[in-house]
Amino acid sequence: MKISDLFEETYAAIVVNKVRSSLTILGIVIGIGSVIAMVSIGQGAQGSIESSIQSIGSNLVLVTPGFQRGPGSQVSGGRGSAQTLTQEDADAIIKEVTLAKAVAPEISRRYQITVRGKNTNTSVIGTVASYAEVRNVKSASGSFITDQSVRSLSKVAVLGPTTVSDLFGAGVDPIGQTIRINKVDFKVIGVTKSKGGSGFSNPDDAVYVPLSTAQRFLAGDNYVTTISVEAEDASTMSAIQQQITALLMARHNIANQQLADFQVINQSDIVAAASSVTGIFTILLASIAGISLLVGGIGIMNMMLTTVTERTREIGLRKAIGAHRGDINRQFLSEAVTLTLIGGGLGILLGWILASAVTQFAGIATTISLSSVALAFGVSAAIGIVFGYYPARRASKLNPIDALRYE
Repeated sequence: MKISDLFEETYAAIVVNKVRSSLTILGIVIGIGSVIAMVSIGQGAQGSIESSIQSIGSNLVLVTPGFQRGPGSQVSGGRGSAQTLTQEDADAIIKEVTLAKAVAPEISRRYQITVRGKNTNTSVIGTVASYAEVRNVKSASGSFITDQSVRSLSKVAVLGPTTVSDLFGAGVDPIGQTIRINKVDFKVIGVTKSKGGSGFSNPDDAVYVPLSTAQRFLAGDNYVTTISVEAEDASTMSAIQQQITALLMARHNIANQQLADFQVINQSDIVAAASSVTGIFTILLASIAGISLLVGGIGIMNMMLTTVTERTREIGLRKAIGAHRGDINRQFLSEAVTLTLIGGGLGILLGWILASAVTQFAGIATTISLSSVALAFGVSAAIGIVFGYYPARRASKLNPIDALRYE
């Protein structure tokens, strides 16, 4: 059988039953479109999370406190909320960890902030001048916390753009205004540039004050909640992590690292953990959407089996005048593959439309990668071959005499 004849017969077989062919194609379209849309949502979420992690700074090593575990205990409670890290620990890291480019201790807690009858509950971060460099915070107007303001216990504050909007309204310059935090007045000296974010860790919804001021007037103690350490480059992060761990174990008189009352993690670990979670999330979404692909494949097989039954006499006639089993096999297999490829092409278009709609109307970032499109198209072709093979093989094995007698 010539290739041109095969294409012509395939086209005629599909067109003769337009409604049935369209419904079969629709199953593949929905399956492929769903897979591409779900994968794009998962990949977009992964990219968004990684971008958010990278936005907090580059080459970061974070030191957080935790309650020391006792003998026989498997869980360290209060991780991040304990008060086991002090200003002296931060000073020791600054002095003795030579590979560190910059160190920024901080004390963070949520407070109610009021100004002229308006109020908001947000995160107040007491920190030092180097925090801006370590955590990639840039000023939109005014200035950031300085070493002088930390030394002199100045009651000054730098606001995130969301906090400015909540307290003063959009487009208002708050510099020079006074806000009240925990019944203490602070003068606004700057506003940070927007970094984007949401929830309790939104860097745009925060207030920065001098570390010494926060410890004296807000917390009433000299503990710190996080010590951020910036490495010169990614290659030194592990060495810095080991240096800090050894230093703090010695300072806290801890011999066994498993009993440490602190945790040292680097930014790469956070990114890897987030990527692992979002990767599993993407696979889960794609698996759920893949069920519709399986249903579409079963629809292909069902249609082709029905077609074989309807065209039994035709098959018998073809074999009687000299058609080989391979010719019959290729004819029905090409019909199944053609249906799935048409469905795959339309499904890719549907997936792109769905992903764009999710980004446009739901505000969820999506990323359509070439690999996901290629995978979806390859899967559609495989479905045509796998689910079309049995009906095609069944047609090719029909006895021509029995087929001609079929009513």
